[in-house]
Amino acid sequence: MRRAIALARRGMGWTAPNPMVGAVIVKDGKIIGEGWHPRCGELHAERRALSNCSTDPAGATLYVTLEPCCHYGRTPPCTEIILEKKIARVVIGSRDPNPKVAGKGAAILREHGVQVEEDFLRRECDELNPEFFHYITTGRPYVVMKYAMTLDGKIAARTGASKWITGEAARRHVHALRGRYAAIMAGIGTVLADDPLLNCRIDGAHQPVRIICDSALRLPESSQLCRTASEYRTVAVCASAPAERRERLESLGMEVWPLGGSDGRVDLRALVSRLGEEGLSSLLIEGGGTLHEAALRAGVVNHVCAYIAPKLLGGREAKTPVEGLGAASPAEGAQLAGMKMTALGEDILLEYDIAGGMNNVYWNC
Repeated sequence: MRRAIALARRGMGWTAPNPMVGAVIVKDGKIIGEGWHPRCGELHAERRALSNCSTDPAGATLYVTLEPCCHYGRTPPCTEIILEKKIARVVIGSRDPNPKVAGKGAAILREHGVQVEEDFLRRECDELNPEFFHYITTGRPYVVMKYAMTLDGKIAARTGASKWITGEAARRHVHALRGRYAAIMAGIGTVLADDPLLNCRIDGAHQPVRIICDSALRLPESSQLCRTASEYRTVAVCASAPAERRERLESLGMEVWPLGGSDGRVDLRALVSRLGEEGLSSLLIEGGGTLHEAALRAGVVNHVCAYIAPKLLGGREAKTPVEGLGAASPAEGAQLAGMKMTALGEDILLEYDIAGGMNNVYWNC
């Protein structure tokens, strides 16, 4: 199963909105076939593994990281070929919450005499696909808020300089993160300050859709984002879009989405819903403190990735990861849970889930 998990990761960034899935077939104590789901619309892991078998798989055991599908989509049901090839035993890691599957795949196999074992290394398998699990059950993208800060909580020096807070290993990890998610979003403040490209700089990696949260549509036409809009899908999300300005940006290859709220700013909940409708199952937010606070207040954040560097910058005016008014008491803060820590050179990555949907006074006001 651990081999199947490793194979599944080869589809990272390319399978969305489908899950990453790996499969390994074992017979007489030897691996005779293996495969993974390479991208949406192509063969599923089980079918690829069975087509790669070096010998007849009849009577073999199939290890698969996610419950086999039992419905027709872009490809035929995997349960069909498992039965056709006379697999004797199927070991499943994650349960599929997709209503079209949700236990039906395992039940069909059992009804036809296949021995089925579920929840094998389930935690490790579940960790492959939090984006898919969230999207398939809510219709909205899984949203990750990412930032890099010093040990004293600064994302930039008092001058605004932020290159580089973290070291090379952490920056490489960020690009791998960008390659994983369907879309990446920054605020106009970050764009004006840093002129980012917001792409994944790993050869052959998936490139996320670039989303710019820009209420007043101030995005400079000279920015890297505008100059590369014909190369990467790029969306400017605004509160309102004057016709002339919108036409100008669209002529550069950008999409413009007017999604204004009652406060004259971008409605982030409406934006997340629109992304889900577009089939974008995950979103990485790489903003500044203003956008982060707005996303938390809107209740759209599911997960936090904080890269922490062994530096102390100080400064009353130096930027912090989450700004805005701030909570009045510790009890009103957004509670995080499920800590995971990864060492990246001298830096540390801390990851947490947002606990309890942030049902407290400050974040719902």
